[in-house]
Parts: sequence; structure tokens; C-alpha cells
Amino acid sequence: MRKRRPRYPGKNPRRFEHKYKELRAEQYPEAAAHIESRGKTLAGSHRPILVAEILEVLDPKPGEFGVDCTLGHAGHALELLGRLRADGASGRLIGLDVDPMEMPRAESRVRAAGHGPEAFQGVASNFAGLAGVLERVGWGLPSVILADLGVSSMQIDNPERGFTFKHDGPLDLRLNPTRGVAASEWLASVRVGRLETALREGADEPRAASLAAALVAARDKVGFRRTKVLAEWLRAWPDPATPREEVEKLVRRVFQALRIAVNDEYSALDTWLRNLPGCLAPGGRVAVLTFHSGEDRRVKHAFRAGLDAGLYSEISEEVRRPGAEELRANPRSAPAKLRWARRAGE
Repeated sequence: MRKRRPRYPGKNPRRFEHKYKELRAEQYPEAAAHIESRGKTLAGSHRPILVAEILEVLDPKPGEFGVDCTLGHAGHALELLGRLRADGASGRLIGLDVDPMEMPRAESRVRAAGHGPEAFQGVASNFAGLAGVLERVGWGLPSVILADLGVSSMQIDNPERGFTFKHDGPLDLRLNPTRGVAASEWLASVRVGRLETALREGADEPRAASLAAALVAARDKVGFRRTKVLAEWLRAWPDPATPREEVEKLVRRVFQALRIAVNDEYSALDTWLRNLPGCLAPGGRVAVLTFHSGEDRRVKHAFRAGLDAGLYSEISEEVRRPGAEELRANPRSAPAKLRWARRAGE
């Protein structure tokens, strides 16, 4: 007797694990198309952002070697491979990702698209280690480098990862859940001054000092172990007259700041930017997608310093952002900013 497939409760399930059709979109194309037509991202999937603009500034040519420093769902990687291997060319791509849960899935998508080991190599690594990865793989210096610094929708949608406060889950927030400490542990022991710095630098929180003091004072009594507990405490913290929209922005800012601190994201980005010119072939192009001001400032200043030092021959003077059509189709693209640079030399 054939085993019945599992059903999810209700017409519009709220729990991630009950989103049967969304998590198996290839089996239910009509349901997936309906969700996407409403400008929503399918649970457990990810839409690559600013694809046309990235391909324009990187201008990947058949036969060139490229690196996707943040593989994610492999959406950008597949687009790059399509250009690098166009017309039977032997272009190659390395894909880096620090997330051990998503990396195998992304690599499977690339293989399913027909790109074998000679064309694509996935490497489990933070992009801060790009120089070492290039040395180990031995393919030389790439002509194309992409870094999408946003958190993937797969991570955001899964409450067990702790990135979302829309569903309850452990307050984790680690990009690699096998390393470091979860956000709950970090928050339980961090000093007020360090937390204030994290809130200010990681989220431009205007009340960083008072909020940090309040969180530290409340943590022993409240016990910030779950995303829902932290989110509800944050919603109750401001003055009751604070507009709901502002309260929700506060919650998002705090979760963002904790994620950046737990994963030491700024340190990784600074290391990558410092080593980047030496990892790029002469005349090579690099594109970076940022999603908040702290990231964008670092990229902007590093590109400007590289131009002044003669390391880059050209950099973007203005950021490029998603247009109206992309914003409608993918609201999560709204914060994205694209910057690029070209390595000096030919």
C-alpha cells in the first residue's frame, strides 16, 4: 500500500515545517506561481537580487574564471556560469559559503544544471579566507568576483536558525551553527559597553546606550533564549505611544545587530576587502551587494582607498538599487545596494 504524503493543516499554514507545497515548489508549480505573483518569496527558497545589474558590471566573458564568495541558493552562481561557459567555453567558478546546511543544497543545484567539477567547485569557507581558497584550488586569479552580503531567505525562513522573529525558535543567528556561540549565549554574558557598540555599529540604533543597559538588566530575569521572548520584550520596551511601525523596526535592528556580532561579520568583511585587490586578476571586476549602512560604508571606503592607491582603475561612484519591478516581485530586495570596482592593469 502506497504511503500517503504528509498534509499540512489549513489553507495557509503559518509554521515553516507545514509549508508542504512551498517547500516542494517543483511538485506544485501552480501554488508556487500564485505565491510569487503576490510578491512573496517561497519558503525555503531565495531569489537572487539585481541579477541583470550584476551581470552588466561584472561582464563575465566565456572562458573566464570567477568566484561567488557567498553561494547561498546558487542563483547568482548559475547566472555567472551561464555566461562563463557560454557557447561551450571552459569557464570556471568557485562558490564559497560558510553555512554547512545550505552549501550541499546549493552545490546540488549547480550539478543538476549540468556543471561538473571541472566547471564548478564549492568550498565551505567564510569569504574572509578567499586568498587561501584560491591558493588551494590552484585555478589562478579570477577575473570576476561577486559577494552578496545579505542573509539568504532559506536562513530567514527557517525558525530553527533563529534569524526570524515572525516564528518562535532558538535565538541562534549563527551562519555556521557548528561554530562559535549562539546569540542567546552571547547576549547572556556580553558587557553593556560591548552590546552598546554592537547596537550602534550593527544597526545604527539611536538609543543604543539605554537599550543595551536595559537588555543587560533584564536578561537574568527574562532569559533571552528564544526569538519570540526577545521580540516581545523589545516590543514592550519603548514608550507605549511609539508607533507600531517604529517598534517593529527596532526589533529588526536588534536582531540584525546580534547577527552581525555573533558572526563577527564586520571583521570578516574588513579582511576580505583588505585582501581583495590581491585576489583579483589585472583588469578583473568585483561586485558587492550590501544590505545596511555599516556594510556599505566599509565597501565604499575600501574601494575609494584602493582607487587612490592605484589598486583599482575604476569604481562605482553611486550605488545601484532594485527598480520598481524587482521591488514588487521581491520586497526583500529593498535594502540592497550594488557597488563595483575594476582592478588596475590589463
